[in-house]
Amino acid sequence: MDRLRLDLPSHVLIFPYPAPSHVGSMLQLAELLCHGGLHVTFLVTHYIHGRLLRHSDVQSRFAPYSGFRLEPISDGLPEDDPRSGDKIMDLFHSFGATAKPHFREFLKSNRQQNCDTQNPINCILADGLMSFPIDVAEEFGIPIICFKASSTCHLWVYFCVPRLVEDGVFPFKGTDLDAPIASVPGMERFLRRCDLPSFFRAQDVADRDFQMILNETLQIPRAKALILNTFEDLEGPILAHARSVCPKIYTIGPLHTHLKNRLQSPISSNSLWEEDSNCMTWLDTQPSRSVIYVSFGSITMVSRDQLMEFWHALVNSGKRFLWVVRPGSVAGEGESQTPTELVEGTRERGYMVGWAPQEEVLAHEAVGGFLTHSGWNSTLESIVAAVPMICWPWFGDQQINSRFVEEVWKLGLDMKDTCDRVIIEKMVRDLMNDRRQEFTQSADRMAELAKEAVREGGSSYCNLDRLIEDIRLLSADGAHVLIGRE
Repeated sequence: MDRLRLDLPSHVLIFPYPAPSHVGSMLQLAELLCHGGLHVTFLVTHYIHGRLLRHSDVQSRFAPYSGFRLEPISDGLPEDDPRSGDKIMDLFHSFGATAKPHFREFLKSNRQQNCDTQNPINCILADGLMSFPIDVAEEFGIPIICFKASSTCHLWVYFCVPRLVEDGVFPFKGTDLDAPIASVPGMERFLRRCDLPSFFRAQDVADRDFQMILNETLQIPRAKALILNTFEDLEGPILAHARSVCPKIYTIGPLHTHLKNRLQSPISSNSLWEEDSNCMTWLDTQPSRSVIYVSFGSITMVSRDQLMEFWHALVNSGKRFLWVVRPGSVAGEGESQTPTELVEGTRERGYMVGWAPQEEVLAHEAVGGFLTHSGWNSTLESIVAAVPMICWPWFGDQQINSRFVEEVWKLGLDMKDTCDRVIIEKMVRDLMNDRRQEFTQSADRMAELAKEAVREGGSSYCNLDRLIEDIRLLSADGAHVLIGRE
């Protein structure tokens, strides 16, 4: 039995936090590991499971991999809960307590079912936003690696919280969000209060949302290693600081490009909403680099007033626009009349959809700019496509991502903490006309570095090979432990 179990492929359990962007990037990781010869069980909530089966191509794209399984687990919320906007923190706070016993039972059941001739789970890759998988993995003696779906700069700021508190930077005194922050190594020159992650705006260190994110993040070094969806040429200086806390970091991004490079296959869909592919036909009729693409991601909520400010600005700019307005993303949406000039302006130069195949949209020749919420997946997709950005961050890591886009990487404009039609219109004109060449040059240069990273011999390419080999070694060590316990 010992020989048989050790000769089987390593069996990895991948467990993402149940948010669309986290699930999407970890599905890309799962496919890369399957392609590398590992067996993968992908554990998602019942809610995510149902939406993936309805709206993505997860079944067809993983069909060639006999070692892949998609399994559901409860998130403790009713089926009709929106799991976005002002409800997103309810999920943050409830998920650990709800899912931990289910996760423990899942691992126990897997071990019982696979104790003889099949291959038990012998390595866990868990989302770094959840620490309870580390607790359970330790109970079972299974090695665990964390995956962080956000940027390294976001992670590093949280690692620096003790210093920020000690220096009296946090919690903020006064209301000046433009005040400089000099207590984060590597960011002393440009960081401001408003650039810190959204949870730092709490008035009290004991704020439950801030403490929850902080405590989960500070557990990451307990894992064997950390996987990041980034590349060395993008975040190298900050990665050097992060490695002082987590010495073993695998940078294997941008994952969506890495996947396409390794498999040489069409773009795959991780969508939890029905994509409107008609927008691609509309883009085909537009001139090169003439369209600004507008999307605020999978959880951002806007008010009706904010929607109207963006709408007026886009129409008044005179630019063509493709705008994603996700179902349920407008708070207090009613039957109020849309001004005639907006209807006519959109008919002439715009196209609005409920959801779009974003990776394909950004890669389209007609798209010349991206008005984005600065989520990490969207930022990476824009970088690879060499599309300059206007950043309107809303939540989590988006505030610091947007600062890096403008101040460090020179890939666009940071428009945080404002929603005024005059400012938005000016930024659209700056991005698409007045400063177009400046941003395009920076975007082209960074896009090439991203693609070099995932080519054979590139940093992310080599790191993925190293990760797969290390998982095999960890799995073999774990198998010895499990066999010894039986």
